[in-house]
Amino acid sequence: MTKITPQPGILDIAPYQGGQSHVAGVADVVKLSSNENPFGPSDKARAAFARTVHTLHRYPSTDHAALRAAIGEVHGLDPARVICGVGSDEIITFLCQAYAGPGDEVIHTQHGFAMYRISALAAGATPVEVPERDRVVDVDAILAATTPRTRLVFIANPANPTGTMIPAADAARLAEGLPPQALLVLDGAYAEYVEGFDGGAGLVEARQNVVMTRTFSKLYGLGGLRIGWGYGPAAVIDVLNRVRGPFNLSQTQLETAEAAVRDLDHAERCRSENARLRTWLADALNDLGVATDTPWANFVLARFADPAEADACDAFLKSQGLIVRKVAGYQLPDALRITVGDESSCRRVAHAIGRFREAAEQRKAAADGEPTG
Repeated sequence: MTKITPQPGILDIAPYQGGQSHVAGVADVVKLSSNENPFGPSDKARAAFARTVHTLHRYPSTDHAALRAAIGEVHGLDPARVICGVGSDEIITFLCQAYAGPGDEVIHTQHGFAMYRISALAAGATPVEVPERDRVVDVDAILAATTPRTRLVFIANPANPTGTMIPAADAARLAEGLPPQALLVLDGAYAEYVEGFDGGAGLVEARQNVVMTRTFSKLYGLGGLRIGWGYGPAAVIDVLNRVRGPFNLSQTQLETAEAAVRDLDHAERCRSENARLRTWLADALNDLGVATDTPWANFVLARFADPAEADACDAFLKSQGLIVRKVAGYQLPDALRITVGDESSCRRVAHAIGRFREAAEQRKAAADGEPTG
């Protein structure tokens, strides 16, 4: 009998499920399930990507100096305190690998991103789930859940899949109230969609117990290349670089990301269009009787009367070639997360949900014996 077994906690991990891309029997689909930028990367990023074909036989830089310098220049940060990874997911993995292990606790919130729990378990640590309040991170609940075993606290701001935010003052109060051995990790995957928001960079600068993560997958339209970065105290970044693989990013990733972060005009166009269409979509859904919280990212969380209605709406949307994200796995069984696409996609999904709601009302009226026409 084999005695080969994985480390404790590994078999408790349910594999991460990405957004669906295909519907059986439907050829022309609109994917609104993965919070991708419908406008894609900038022309400058595309050109940089194409140029790297000539150097595919060369190993990439191990220090990511050019990309870190560009990030520092654009965001007003110290490049020496920037670390780059394979998406912000890898930075999350580094943090758990370096700072949490057997006997340690890693706090995440009720509807928080699945990778927080997965990365904690992979490191042998114990994930601790803290309730949210009306789909918003509850700072007091987090502080009450901390113990001498707490090593990491993960929150996303704006949050995924809820799209809600906490104000900077609450994030600062959370950082101030943590026990001395704990790091606060501010996941800023969607920070660029909030006008004037620094993603927590100011808090990182002011303290020694805060780390910020960011990604090129959302606003910059580079989800297919998997590039992310983190910013934190020098001592923390030094530790993370000791567990980072020397060639974790290819030269193609590095050069494309550098071109993307420097193209401020494209980023602003994407941010502006997203804000306009996000407001339009949320208002359209609210007019249809589908509740939404104020959305801050590039998606809208549509809330229905119950899980059955959410499932039925999801099935109807798929029949119309519209793929959105069911979020029952995030303890939101009565909701669907809908990416803000281009204008045509937003209008199409709102129209389809309107048709779904109208048909449901007609069925209810018929069941109640009321006239329907």
